[in-house]
Amino acid sequence: MADPTLITTGIGARAVLPAACETGRTILALDLGTTTGWAIRGFDGLITSGTASFRPGRFDGGGMRYLRFTNWLSEIDRLAGPINAIWFEEVRRHAGTDAAHVYGGLMATLTAWAELRGVPYQGVPVGTIKRHATGKGNAPKEAMITAARGRGFSPADDNEADAIAILLWALETNGGVA
Repeated sequence: MADPTLITTGIGARAVLPAACETGRTILALDLGTTTGWAIRGFDGLITSGTASFRPGRFDGGGMRYLRFTNWLSEIDRLAGPINAIWFEEVRRHAGTDAAHVYGGLMATLTAWAELRGVPYQGVPVGTIKRHATGKGNAPKEAMITAARGRGFSPADDNEADAIAILLWALETNGGVA
């Protein structure tokens, strides 16, 4: 079994968490959107992160992105789970109507999925995540990527960086318990 304090991201960067974070629970963190950032700390203590696209195809109906998201959650739960807690970025204001609709649909799908399985979930305000990662509650996307890299991760984009930040915040401030 791997050292529970060693963290490995999806592309191999490594970092170490404080011993207080070793709970043996699988925790999922999400930055919800058409391109959803995700980070998961497995029961073995390893952290893996990445992004998943839920952009609808040309001939898809309006609900297909949400069905794909549901299937994706179930697959993550099957492969890395069972998931014991879910943390997600709680957005209170969107710049565009379409982004707000997508976020709302994904959040409704996530909460329904979690309720059906008895998995606790909780949103974390954007400013809280940014302040924990960078020291500034209004940090730009590039600062979030830089902060994740500073912690030993290699995020592909700001979505993945945000998910990593959510997971680290949950582990370091709440022990990952939602």
